[in-house]
Amino acid sequence: MNSPIHRRALLKSAGLGAAASALGMSGANAAERKADKVRGIVFMVSDGMSPGVLTLAQAYSKLVRDRGTHWWELQNSKQAARGLMDTASANSMVTDSAAASSAWGGGERVNNGAINFSPSGKEIESIASVLKRKSKANIGLVTTATVTHATPAGFAASVKTRSSEVDIAPQYLERADVILGGGRGFFDPKQRPDKRDLRGDFANAGYDCVSTRDEMLAAKKPRLLGTFTRGHLPFTIDRDNDPAIAAAIPTLAEMAKAALDRFLSDKRPFLLQVEGARIDHAAHLNDIGGLLGDQLAFDDAVGAVLALTASHPDVLVVVTSDHGNSNPGLNGMGNGYAESTQCFCRVARHKGSHEKIFGACNSAKNTNPAGLTELVRENLDFTLTIEEAEAMSAILRKRDVLEWNHQLDKPEGLLGQIAGNHTGIGWTGTTHTSDPTLITAFGPQSERFSGMVTNSEVFGHFVETLG
Repeated sequence: MNSPIHRRALLKSAGLGAAASALGMSGANAAERKADKVRGIVFMVSDGMSPGVLTLAQAYSKLVRDRGTHWWELQNSKQAARGLMDTASANSMVTDSAAASSAWGGGERVNNGAINFSPSGKEIESIASVLKRKSKANIGLVTTATVTHATPAGFAASVKTRSSEVDIAPQYLERADVILGGGRGFFDPKQRPDKRDLRGDFANAGYDCVSTRDEMLAAKKPRLLGTFTRGHLPFTIDRDNDPAIAAAIPTLAEMAKAALDRFLSDKRPFLLQVEGARIDHAAHLNDIGGLLGDQLAFDDAVGAVLALTASHPDVLVVVTSDHGNSNPGLNGMGNGYAESTQCFCRVARHKGSHEKIFGACNSAKNTNPAGLTELVRENLDFTLTIEEAEAMSAILRKRDVLEWNHQLDKPEGLLGQIAGNHTGIGWTGTTHTSDPTLITAFGPQSERFSGMVTNSEVFGHFVETLG
């Protein structure tokens, strides 16, 4: 078993000393005593985070915030358990998010694309359903993707294909108590193919149903459905550079707090999944500014969870990822690599995501070399060469561009390579990778997550500790 858990020391080392003081912690109180009983689990997923991103995020946080990250401090704490996750799916060494979350949420490895359906076609009961039946546990799903996306769905739904989001949404009714993220359309009768007023059904079942940040912060009911956008929530880099978006849409930390406040005030056991989904999306786009912005937003959520659970020694916090994606890394730049740090610092000058750039490429004006040059200058703060602008224009118009790596033979791969000449960031491709992912666990029974952990073993830990 682990040595006694000193949450106060960890909070101070992670820059949360003020939060610890506000909670009235002292060396003798229960928060600093070992607790083997687990009442609640907060399972935090930095979706698509390759192992090297932790180092990049630590350096970037010091650059733009003059402090390190909570996950880095947690990873370096002697009070935390550290491990690696074997992430394979049933049919591939490289998993997708549906199979990865199904392994956690159903206890079996399934084929990529399936959510809690075995390779033989058998439906697998989700962890939310199991815990509701066994212990009437509270279940929370918090994400920056649509709430019906693969990772949250793996904890509370069973469908043959992950794209069946319209069928996933009704399965959350009476199965998940707090649901926060994007995906408003899947609850709206005007946008659902069956015209079902699913949002109304949630309201009739006693949920506060909200669609803005202010409404979420004002909501009082124990059960909460918040869908803040029709699709995924915006990238943090775009949110932070648009006051209107920032005012309307909560951060991941704010959503995690809204869920956790409700569960901590209830005596029932709980399982809360918190997903930083857009880290994965940024990696697919080879967008280092978008990725690191959302990684720091995820880290803010880690800090908020650690602060909120500081006086609750019966809460286990697990921080991990479901798979790597494109393996971004800082390359040696210049003679003796003397220019690497200078190049990396340029990421801080990015003002918009690659998604924003490509979203603007919907007209001939913005797909010609001059228009693209201006878009890149506005958002990434560098000027394309004539050859780069012409290549970007050609690939956006689906014309052939010489590229030997087929993974990068697409607009996002080309823009990532061009930007990498300025930032020093290189990418192996634009898809998921087979790397084992990092796990850091803190709290009672955290030793369950030390060493090499197979993703399908996580389900058993959930049931044994909470069921």
